[in-house]
Amino acid sequence: MAKNRKNLVTFYQPTKRGSTFAVAEAARPEHRSHPYLNTVIEGNALVELANLPAKCIDLIVTSPPYADSRKRTYGGFHPDDYVAWFAPIGLQLFRVLKSTGSFVLNIKEKVVDGERHTYVIDLIHALRKQGWLWTEEYIWHKKNCYPGKWPNRFRDSWERCLHFTKSRHFTMHQESVMVPMGDWRKARLKNLSDADKRRDESRVASGFGKKVENWIGRDYAYPTNVLHLATECANKSHSAAFPEALPEWFIKLFTESGGVVLDPFLGSGTTAVAAIRLMRSFVGIELQHEYCELARANIAEIPALQPELPLETNGRAHA
Repeated sequence: MAKNRKNLVTFYQPTKRGSTFAVAEAARPEHRSHPYLNTVIEGNALVELANLPAKCIDLIVTSPPYADSRKRTYGGFHPDDYVAWFAPIGLQLFRVLKSTGSFVLNIKEKVVDGERHTYVIDLIHALRKQGWLWTEEYIWHKKNCYPGKWPNRFRDSWERCLHFTKSRHFTMHQESVMVPMGDWRKARLKNLSDADKRRDESRVASGFGKKVENWIGRDYAYPTNVLHLATECANKSHSAAFPEALPEWFIKLFTESGGVVLDPFLGSGTTAVAAIRLMRSFVGIELQHEYCELARANIAEIPALQPELPLETNGRAHA
């Protein structure tokens, strides 16, 4: 496929196509039958998702409007009504995701009348009833969380990244997100005890154990499920932009080069930009016109990478 790459590239030249903002493709004719690829679609997520083919997406990464938040831009949804609003969207996301795909939902409960509302927990239950598997929960630790003081709680420094799948057998490339071991291992592994050379069971009988000898010769380790990332807002001109490193991490973990990444609440285009940088295609849906324009501008700022986006897998991905 690589030898035909020049005939398969996509150039990000803005064109209007109905309610969508599409890229002009310098690709094979069959790719033009998928006009939603590499587009910023301006419209309601529930309506626009219905126009996508079934099982065409490798990964969904998104952060929808939180309950009673962003009222000036998205209208806001009362926490009691949040599940009813999102559930139909969840069904459409289930339809468009491949059986080996993943859905990562960045969300956080809010405080109502002095206690955390349960709308996120209720949403998890509702999605499971639709057939989603709640496979994992990752935590985004916001290293520069907003300062403040409250009488009954401390600063909110983390958000959920809920990982849902359609099957227990899904695409996952754990090696792509491994982290450096660090210099600590040099001294720790220099002189191993007898306990270090066998699986040492936990002293509290938790069932966990370790064999320190296994770390010899390793330069990288698998990460934890906590991502330590700073927030981004003012520099994104969006009221709730997550850092590019957040979708980037999940894109590397759950897709391969040429895969298709969907964000049905695209905002300023962070997910699309991350996908392009990692040589993936994207589909973005955004309700607000000004954010669609912002996303298009942000996408247009990566000219060096635009001609390199491969579309070799498009025909197979949407078969």
